[in-house]
Amino acid sequence: MIVGTAGHIDHGKTALVGRLTGVNTDRLKEEKERGISIDLGFAYLPAPDGRVIGFIDVPGHERFIHNMLAGAAGIDFVLLVVAADDGIMPQTHEHLAIVDLLGVSEGLVVLTKRDRVSAEQLAEVEAEVVERLAGTGLAGAETLAVSSTTGEGINELRERLFAAEANLRARDDTGAFRLAVDRRFSLPGAGTIVTGTVLSGRVAVGDKVLVSPAGLAARIRTIHAQNRPATAGRIGERCALNLVGERIGKESIQRGDMVLDPWLHAPAARIDTTLHVLAGEARPVGQWMPVRFHHAAAESAGRVVLLGDTPIPPGGSGLVQLVLERPIAAAAGDRFILRDTSATRTIGGGRLVDLRAPARRRRTRERLAALAALAEASPTKALARLLEGPPFHVELLTFARDRALPTSQIKSISERLDLITLASAEARFALAADSWSGLRRDLHAALDSFHAGNPDLQGMARDRLRVSLTPRLPPPVFAAALDRLAGEGAIALEGAWVRLPSHQARFSSAQDQLWRRVRPMLEGEARFRPPRVRDIAALLRATETEIRRLLRLATRMGRTDEIAQDHFFLRGTTAEIVTIADEVARAAPGHAFGAADLRDRLGNGRKVAIQILEFLDRHGVTLRRGDLRRINARRRDLFGAAPAAGAAPGLGKGSAPGGASGLQIREGP
Repeated sequence: MIVGTAGHIDHGKTALVGRLTGVNTDRLKEEKERGISIDLGFAYLPAPDGRVIGFIDVPGHERFIHNMLAGAAGIDFVLLVVAADDGIMPQTHEHLAIVDLLGVSEGLVVLTKRDRVSAEQLAEVEAEVVERLAGTGLAGAETLAVSSTTGEGINELRERLFAAEANLRARDDTGAFRLAVDRRFSLPGAGTIVTGTVLSGRVAVGDKVLVSPAGLAARIRTIHAQNRPATAGRIGERCALNLVGERIGKESIQRGDMVLDPWLHAPAARIDTTLHVLAGEARPVGQWMPVRFHHAAAESAGRVVLLGDTPIPPGGSGLVQLVLERPIAAAAGDRFILRDTSATRTIGGGRLVDLRAPARRRRTRERLAALAALAEASPTKALARLLEGPPFHVELLTFARDRALPTSQIKSISERLDLITLASAEARFALAADSWSGLRRDLHAALDSFHAGNPDLQGMARDRLRVSLTPRLPPPVFAAALDRLAGEGAIALEGAWVRLPSHQARFSSAQDQLWRRVRPMLEGEARFRPPRVRDIAALLRATETEIRRLLRLATRMGRTDEIAQDHFFLRGTTAEIVTIADEVARAAPGHAFGAADLRDRLGNGRKVAIQILEFLDRHGVTLRRGDLRRINARRRDLFGAAPAAGAAPGLGKGSAPGGASGLQIREGP
C-alpha cells in the first residue's frame, strides 16, 4: 500500500511520517536548514503480514504544489494532516481538492499537535474538518488526534494503517507495465537509478523497457520494490529500477518521464478529456485558456479547447481538448490536474479520454458520441459502445495500447463481444457482428446492381466498391475484408476487380463471334509479339475502330491488357511475362535487370520489351531506377497466375519460354 500525506505547510506531515517509520524524509540540505519539505520524501513501514507500507511525504508550501502533485499519483491511501492549533488552512483546501480530483477515496484525517490544544479546541477543529470533507471522496473519513512530540495516538494510527493495508484489495497486474519517474540519480558501481510508483502491470529483472516520451531503450538490471531487493515490481508498489542502455544516463531521464513496456510508447500532445472545474474558481474555463497540466509526475504548459458550446463554470464539468506544449506518456483513464499559469492555484482536473484526439471535426455529433463511449472505465463496455456508432470499426491495437492493456486481454474482450477482426500488415480492426453482416449484405447488393448495369465488365473496382459501403473501411482493412469474403466463397477477386462468383463478363453475340476470330492471333508462339490493331483489322477485313472497341472491351472484362497504344496482350500472357520477369530479376546481379534481359527471354525485340516494362512500371509491378528494374513483390500477382506449364498452345495457356512454370507468390528479392 502507498500512503500519501496532504496538508498545509508546518502542520507536521514530515514529523508524523518520522514517528511512524523512524525515517526523516527531509533529505535535502535546504529542507533541513529551513525546516520545511521542498521535494518529495519517502519512507517505509513493514506490516505484520510481511508486506511493506510505503509513504510519500509531500511539501505543503504553495510554491511546491507541483512537487506535491508529482507524488500524489498512484497513492492508495491519504493521510490528510491538519494541525489542531491551526485548523484548516489554504493549502489544506488545495491539497484536499487535488486528492479529490485524483479520485483518492480511502484515507484518514490526522489532527496533529494534539498536545498543544484543549479538548474544546480539538473538538472545534474536528467539526470544521468533517464539514469541509462533505461532498468529497473523503466524506465520512475517520479522524484521529495525535502528537508527534509525545507519541500520543501514534501506535493507534499505525494499527489503523496496518488494518487498511490488510483490507486493501489486490490490484490486477495483468496490464502493460508503466512506472512514473519522480526521481533519478546515479550510484557508483550501479549506474542510473529511477524511482517511482508502478501505475500498471509488472516488470522483472532483465525486461526490456523504454523511457517515454524520449523513446530511450533500456534493460532492467536490478529492482528494489517497497525498499527491498526484488526480482519483480508490480502495480501499486514504489520501485527503484537500475536501468542500463546505450543512451541511458541521469541527464537523459527527467522527472515526469514514464518507464514502460516498449509497445506502449506513443507520446500524446493533443488529448480529449473530461474536466471538472473547482467550485472556488472565480471565473469559468474558456476557449484557448492557458494552463499548467499535471499528470503523474509530468508537467507541461497547455491550452484548453472547449468541446461544448459554452465555457465551463465554477463547479461545472464538461469535455475539453488539451493541447500540450510537449508530449507526455499516458494512458486513457489516467487522472490529471490543471493549475493556472502562475502556479498559484488549482483550477480543476479530470480523466484522460482519448490520447489521439483530432485537430479538426472534434465537436461533431459522431465525435462526441465516440468520446462518451471512450469515457467508459470498462474497456469491454467502451469497445462495445464504440462499435455501435460511426465509423463502426476500431483499430484494436491502438485501443489496447492507449489503455495499457496487454494483447491477450484485448483478444479475450474481442471473443467475449463476438467481434469480427480484420488484419492487415499495418493494423488490426474490429467490427461488431451486426456491422459485419450489414457490410456483407450491402457489398453483395452493390455488386449485384453493378453487374446488372454492366454485364460486359469483369467486376467492380475495389476502391469504388469500398467508398460505396458503410462502414467505409480504410483501404488496407477493406482489402483484408475482401480476402476474408473471397476465402468464404462469397466473392471472387481478379486483380483490381471484385465480382460475385456467379458473374461472368460477356460479349454480345456479334462481339463473341469476332472475339473467337481475334483471340487465336494473340495466342501461341506469337503471344509475346501479337499483331497490333491495324494488322488484325487488315487480316480479318474489319475496321480498326471495330477491332479497337472489341479489344478495349476485352480489357475491361479482364481478358486482355493494352500494353501500348493499340497493342493488346492476353491477360494470361501478361501474367506469364511477370513470372518470366521475376525469374530474370532473381538471376540478375542485385536482382535488377534491363530491357535487353527481358527481350532475350521473350524473343520479341527491344522496342516491345521496353513497352512491356513501361506498362509494368505504370502498374507498380516493376520499380525503375535508371535503365534497370526490380520486381515489386507486393504487386507481383496483380495480373493473376501465369498459365500452367505444358498447357496447349492456341488456348492462351502456352508454357513460358525456358521452362518457366506458373506464377508463385513468394517474398521479393
